[in-house]
Amino acid sequence: MHLKTALILLVLAFATIFALVCVLLTRGRGPGTCQHQPPEPEVPEDGRSLVFADLTPEELAQVVRYLRGSLGVPLVDASRAKPSDNCIASVDVQLPAKAEVLQFLDAGGARPPREALAVLYFGNQEDPNVTEYVVGPLPQPTYHRDVTVQKYGGKVPYHRRPVTGVEYVAISALIQDELRKAPRFLAACCASDGTDLAVLTTAPRGFKSGDRSSWFVIFHAVEGTGYYVLPVGLEVLVEHGELDISLWYLSQVFYNGRYFSSTTKLEADFLAGLLEVIRVEKPQDAAVMGSMRPRRPPGAPGPLQFEPQGPRYSIRDNRVTFQGWSIAFGMNPNTGPRLFDIRYRRERIIYELSLQEALALYGSNCPGGMSTRYLDGSFGIGRFAYELVRGVDCPYTATYLDRHYLAESDVPRTNQNSLCVFEHDAALPLRRHFSDTQSLYYGGLRKSVLVIRAVSTLINYDYVWDFMFHSNGAVEVRVHATGYISSSFFHGRGIDYGNKVGPHTLGTMHLHHIHYKVDLDIDGQLNSLETQDMGYEQLRAPWSDQNTIVRPFLHRDRLERENEAAFPLEAPLPRYLSFTGPKTNRWGHARSYRLQVVSFPGKHLPDSSPMERAVSWGRYKLAVTKRKEEEPTSTSVYNQNDPWTPTVAFADFIDNETITNEDLVAWISVGFLHVPHAEDIPNTVTVGNGVGFFLRPYNYFDEDPSVDSPDSIYFSSEREAEACEANPLACLPAAACAPQLPPFRYGGFLNISLPPPPGRL
Repeated sequence: MHLKTALILLVLAFATIFALVCVLLTRGRGPGTCQHQPPEPEVPEDGRSLVFADLTPEELAQVVRYLRGSLGVPLVDASRAKPSDNCIASVDVQLPAKAEVLQFLDAGGARPPREALAVLYFGNQEDPNVTEYVVGPLPQPTYHRDVTVQKYGGKVPYHRRPVTGVEYVAISALIQDELRKAPRFLAACCASDGTDLAVLTTAPRGFKSGDRSSWFVIFHAVEGTGYYVLPVGLEVLVEHGELDISLWYLSQVFYNGRYFSSTTKLEADFLAGLLEVIRVEKPQDAAVMGSMRPRRPPGAPGPLQFEPQGPRYSIRDNRVTFQGWSIAFGMNPNTGPRLFDIRYRRERIIYELSLQEALALYGSNCPGGMSTRYLDGSFGIGRFAYELVRGVDCPYTATYLDRHYLAESDVPRTNQNSLCVFEHDAALPLRRHFSDTQSLYYGGLRKSVLVIRAVSTLINYDYVWDFMFHSNGAVEVRVHATGYISSSFFHGRGIDYGNKVGPHTLGTMHLHHIHYKVDLDIDGQLNSLETQDMGYEQLRAPWSDQNTIVRPFLHRDRLERENEAAFPLEAPLPRYLSFTGPKTNRWGHARSYRLQVVSFPGKHLPDSSPMERAVSWGRYKLAVTKRKEEEPTSTSVYNQNDPWTPTVAFADFIDNETITNEDLVAWISVGFLHVPHAEDIPNTVTVGNGVGFFLRPYNYFDEDPSVDSPDSIYFSSEREAEACEANPLACLPAAACAPQLPPFRYGGFLNISLPPPPGRL
């Protein structure tokens, strides 16, 4: 054999042996550990977003200390304060005026002083009232000023205050005492001595301003399951308006379609054989309706989304950045999630995007259900955003953040891991095209979105709040409803108000209406509102006089006044509705963002309802108003307990001012009608129960900004498709790694004491 040939064969043999050794050494070895590569900061990390930040526990504590030493009146800790006491009800951040903030953010002005808003209940005064103080500067307060009259035109009457935990405990004790007066009835109807029942509050509380009279619905309570679907048919009306708790009393009792003056009368009629009793056995743990305990053993784990090189977003303080996006985030204890200074490619799109209110309005042939109109902001949408469960409420590898609040206590509390941030692969192309004409190629971009999420549990219902940021510059806002339905005892013509979902359970019809505030700054503060819609026109075909053609045309309009921009809830919006800035894009069109609402609401309360003005924001699918500092929110926590004389009536915001070249706010209502059905047991599912809206760039750019995404792929041959330079997905096998998953832990039960007070607390 020729020497050269022998050498070549020898080299090939060594190469083969080396390759086989490598295979054998790596066979069975798991993928390497993913290496985190922090993303490059997209904006200077200068702490400016802290101008919007929620108060820290230290700041909350400082405000409490200052008020205790400066008001000159005795203050009882709200966690044990009676209605006849003075107490600090809540403390939250007082945001500076927008003009001050923009001067600071955009023009090099001084940082606005950091301040708090403290709400105090003054029950131990000759004229009991609710007073609001601005306290500052933080972190070492030296002043406070009463802003109640400035905000509301006068003191807030004391009866408008939300019901506190102390009051609910007192009501629970009162109901227990009253139930003891009907022992044989309870044994016959409910197999109970009254100590194993749960109660649920209703609201509002009466028929006119000053009333504080609440129906409480009674259910079987079963450990570890939702009592909301286990009514026993008994409801009681409690009068709790007096400052002296000992003067509270039970004024009416309802059972199985009949009303009684007291539990004593109920017992007497039962013993006299004058009352038809429907026995409702207490469910056993193994068969209880509404149990969420798994019925099958765990199976194989499902798909897991993870970041091979760590998160591609960055969080510092209260700001998150991601592929051109910059968002400051926070949580209002009453109204829930709020975002500020939302920028894309360093340009501010939205100054404020915040949840305002969630209305749940019920129908029933029982008094508790038929009178319920919950305004969840008064209970605490943000306060009751508890810890999120890793891998269910949010992706396992999401970033989880704590939120702090002070309400009904002098001690700040923390809802740990109650806000999550994650990048979500939607398993859908954002855009794509496969060309099979003229030339062969494929171009596409996966739909990857940044999500900021919180979930509020308002006793029976759970609301999933999503704020989503797409790589084409679009903002998506979405809410899903889940949790337990509320129910009534099935009797009479119950099916006129819902569906029977259990032996004695009526799933009561209700509507969910949600309100949002969007303060848009499109290419600056001075914006206008334009609409576009289509029509058809008939004309002779220009190339054939004897024939006609029908073609669509575009009708454009600019809305000049607030009244023109107040669109009724049940009326269709213009198909294109855009907020325009003063400048044009390269093609001569006004730079704009388009609003697109996805909603199927129920009907709004009729104008004849005496409480309609309290929820008058619900009249409108969209209302656009001129921004005013004195109109910061569309409702008030005080509207729940006095909707007949609302503290804030949104309808008053619409006074036909000009909305051309002004700082504009879009107030958006979304919602749906829910008629509960068998499949709502045990829980309502999120599928089909989601609504929201989009804000999409409309001629804001010269082209789709996602063309600059590093995730874009393009190839025109098999060779290009397999090359990392043309297609990053081709590199995934080589980059395969195992994520470093944090251990599963959950501490969401730590700050909750049992038994809970009755009601939505």
